[in-house]
Amino acid sequence: MRRRRICPSCQYRFTTYEQEEAFVFQIRKRDCRVESYSRTKALRSLQVACQKRPISTEQIEGVLSRLEQTIQETGERVVASEKLGGMILNALAALDKVAYVRFASVYKDFRDTEQFMAELSSLQSPPL
Repeated sequence: MRRRRICPSCQYRFTTYEQEEAFVFQIRKRDCRVESYSRTKALRSLQVACQKRPISTEQIEGVLSRLEQTIQETGERVVASEKLGGMILNALAALDKVAYVRFASVYKDFRDTEQFMAELSSLQSPPL
C-alpha cells in the first residue's frame, strides 16, 4: 500500500510503502540441518510429481497455499521435513493417486520393489 505523508515539523511531503509481513518458517531436515522454507522448491517438486497428469497449475498452487496456511495457523517456526512431506502426501493422495506414488517414491526413498508394492497396495481401495 502506498501512502503520501507530511512531516508535521517541516511540512516535507514523502511517500511510504506498506506491505503485509510474510510468515516465514524453516524446515528441519532429517540430518538435523535447518534451512529456510522455499516455496519455489516445494512447488517444483509438486509440479514434477503432477507432470503429464490432468492437474492444473491452479490446483497445485492451491495445495501448496493450503499447506502453508495450515502451518501458519499452527504458529510453528521450525517444521520437520517429515511433517511437511506427510502433509504433501496426504494432499496428493486426495488429488491424484499417480502423483502421490511419484512423490512418495522420491520422498520415502524406496529401497526395493517390495516397499513400492506395499505403498501401491495401501492406495488400492478395498474390493466390493
